[in-house]
Amino acid sequence: MGKVLKADTDNAAAGSIDSLLGYNLKRAYMIFRDDFRNSVENAGMTPRAMSVLAQIVEMPMITQSDVARRLGIERSGLVAIIDELEKGGLVRRAAVPGDRRSQALVPTAQGHKRIRAILQQVQAHEANLLSPLNPQEQAQLLHMLRKLRHAHGNDSTP
Repeated sequence: MGKVLKADTDNAAAGSIDSLLGYNLKRAYMIFRDDFRNSVENAGMTPRAMSVLAQIVEMPMITQSDVARRLGIERSGLVAIIDELEKGGLVRRAAVPGDRRSQALVPTAQGHKRIRAILQQVQAHEANLLSPLNPQEQAQLLHMLRKLRHAHGNDSTP
């Protein structure tokens, strides 16, 4: 087991809910989640569809099964999202060489353009939310969150 973190006694009394790391992570997550959702939906896409499109842009020719696994989405639910992205001209399905049962996903030029625009909007909102932290603190926070995610087996990034 890891070390128990000592509460920030300047801001929270020991034993109060505000001294709990999990409580503070959850509250911060809710702020980021809501802002992310609003940013993406204002761009005309659901957060789930945006995540799928981002994976396809980052990894052209990724299979539908791999997208589902990496994002933790049921394959049956993924089909509807891909249908929506394909109908919108953002991705296309392609045959996987050597595997007639699988389909690969390829972003279109419009898909590349759309994900860049959405990511710019989300990054601007994140910069605003993170503005109380200096750039070094922001980098440290991201590093620590990635480290925790990786240590607990929740690291779907390559």
